[in-house]
Amino acid sequence: MTVAVEPGGAARTLESVLRSVVVYARGAVCTRRASFTLPAGHRGELRVRFGGVPLSATQRSLRGTVAEGPEGLRVADVRPHLEAAIVEPDDLPRLLRAVRDADELVTRLRARHQRLTEQIDETARLRAVPAKPRRDDPYPRPAAVEPVLALADFVVDRLAVLHDRRRALDDELRQAVHDAEVARNRLGEASGSVPLEENPMTGAAVLTLDMTGAAAEEPVEVVLDLEYQVAGARWVPQYQLRLDHAMTGGTLVMRAAVAQRTGEDWTGVRLGLSTADLDRRTDLPELRSLRIGRRQAAPAASGWREPPSGLAELFADYDAGVAKRDERRRMRAAVAATPAPTLAGGFDYRLSEAAAPQMDWMGEEQYRGGGGPPPPVPSPPPMPIAPGAAMPPPAAAAAPAPRMARSRSRPGARSSDATPAYGMAPPAQAAPAPAPAAESAPEPEQPSPGDLLLDYANLVLDGPDQGYARGRLRLGGGENPSAEVHRRRAAEVADLPLPAHAAAVRDSAGSYDYRFDVAAPADVESDGGWHTVPVCSVEVGLQPEFVCVPSVDEAVFGTVHVTNASSYALLAGPADVTVGGEFLMTVPLPTLAPGQRQRVGVGVVESVQVARRTHMRESTAGLRGQTTVLDHRVEIDVVNHLGREIAVEVRERVPVSDEKDVRIDEHKAEPAWEIDEEPRDGRVVRGARVWRLKLPANSTRTLVGRYEIRIPGGKAVVGGNRRA
Repeated sequence: MTVAVEPGGAARTLESVLRSVVVYARGAVCTRRASFTLPAGHRGELRVRFGGVPLSATQRSLRGTVAEGPEGLRVADVRPHLEAAIVEPDDLPRLLRAVRDADELVTRLRARHQRLTEQIDETARLRAVPAKPRRDDPYPRPAAVEPVLALADFVVDRLAVLHDRRRALDDELRQAVHDAEVARNRLGEASGSVPLEENPMTGAAVLTLDMTGAAAEEPVEVVLDLEYQVAGARWVPQYQLRLDHAMTGGTLVMRAAVAQRTGEDWTGVRLGLSTADLDRRTDLPELRSLRIGRRQAAPAASGWREPPSGLAELFADYDAGVAKRDERRRMRAAVAATPAPTLAGGFDYRLSEAAAPQMDWMGEEQYRGGGGPPPPVPSPPPMPIAPGAAMPPPAAAAAPAPRMARSRSRPGARSSDATPAYGMAPPAQAAPAPAPAAESAPEPEQPSPGDLLLDYANLVLDGPDQGYARGRLRLGGGENPSAEVHRRRAAEVADLPLPAHAAAVRDSAGSYDYRFDVAAPADVESDGGWHTVPVCSVEVGLQPEFVCVPSVDEAVFGTVHVTNASSYALLAGPADVTVGGEFLMTVPLPTLAPGQRQRVGVGVVESVQVARRTHMRESTAGLRGQTTVLDHRVEIDVVNHLGREIAVEVRERVPVSDEKDVRIDEHKAEPAWEIDEEPRDGRVVRGARVWRLKLPANSTRTLVGRYEIRIPGGKAVVGGNRRA
């Protein structure tokens, strides 16, 4: 990237690089850096042009700062600028050349197809024409059969050849159209830095530097930073949980999926990731006072000034000059439309094109010297009329004497600027058209000041040709068409589907904003796709645990309690789990505040097995045996085939009844279980019990749980009393 420096009118070229990028929830802030040597003794203003600014950048976001330089050097102004880049056909990008060549091939094939179709139509219209009968012949003249058949055979053979050519051309054209579509799709999926046209528009920023302090005695190195905002960028967090074979240790690596289509590739930049909104308003609310008394007018907005009085009078001289110019144009048009008088001999008395400007200029000098009106041009002497020629018309004979028309042309001007002719009065005698009076029409209302009119960088002052709005401020016109195309392409990133289990950073960050800085320089291509960038290693605490719910499934699932031991929050996102270097699965990781703990599943563990057995004994109790007692016994065998001690959590559930006549008595479990009040999927499971035990290596443990269900007489459990 280049930067043009213009001190005192002399321009030279320097290098500019994209130094850092901060990606927000939507959008990014880019910073470019350039350096140059300030000459010794330089004072006053200095203009610096940064080229290569993407067209998707927001113009009002341009900010220039002096990172290093002499004291007193500051950035006084920053202006956006558009430039047209001239690219030779041989220097076009490969994808753009492929699209251009494919389109040219399709155009040529379609032209050949059209010509071939016309040949087929012309051949198919060939018919034998019978001979015309003579006037004296009583019968039509006979026609030979052989030529007619020969013509028919020629048409059939020719059409067969032409149709074969068109079928082959159809296949070739179909393949060419397919190749053109493939090339165009590849160009659309390529980096946004690849131009879409052969002469693309490029953005630039012109910085005006002001040296207010004392001039340096020696040349000084100056470093400038240009900052601008782009909308086509976003990011989401991703993680990689790397565990060892024992799942007792590991690391959590934070990554980021970054997508951008800003129009420039980010190569070797310092990347920052923020959860904040880039365009969120941060100004303080204005609290209006409540007063008791007479109503007062609202105060005028600061930073705004009404147009000056008598604004229309400032353009009086301009209007008079425009009126004179229009009058001269009308006179020249009338002169060109008037036929020149000629005598019968055909001689034209109109001045020649070469002599008219010189005589006009001489006439104007005479007017200036004498101060009076120009002398009349003497009429030409009468010419003899040829015998038999027509007399000139009376109107031509009665025409007034010709005069030299005044002209403001300079020596060497074109003859169309001032052409004298006979029968025309000098423009000096014609009264100039009155200047349009601004008071004759109602004054346009100046828009009230607001956020848009206070955006000074986008305001435009209408010129004298803008009618009654001249001399007034208005918002600038629309964006450049090329910039609009790049803005629309950049906006497509906002609709890009998120990766699996990913969540928008604004949704996962909550009420706080966080920023993460990438440790190493990163590369992100401007193709609108997701690119994975490693961010940092997160300090976490890992505690493995095995969980089983044998009443539902006897499989044992391995889990890891992940504790955020860092000083910043971890946002929600997908986490790729690997054990011993082998990928297992991708699990969603919720947002973890500093010190918060979360269980992460790593799948089924075959080295730990569980078997569940149930026993039920039915009996009666109470007076006359009217109460049915269902005694349940649950036995669970847990086997650890690993070579280390593990923590196992076995979950069971005791029935819960809402009937007041049905009683459930829970007996002592071996070992004792606990009431599980931890929410599962957002709710607490009633009757949940859990065993938490340490199981030594290569050992087996049997867990026993008992409970009784007492049902009064005349009632039964739905599905049968013996249902376990």
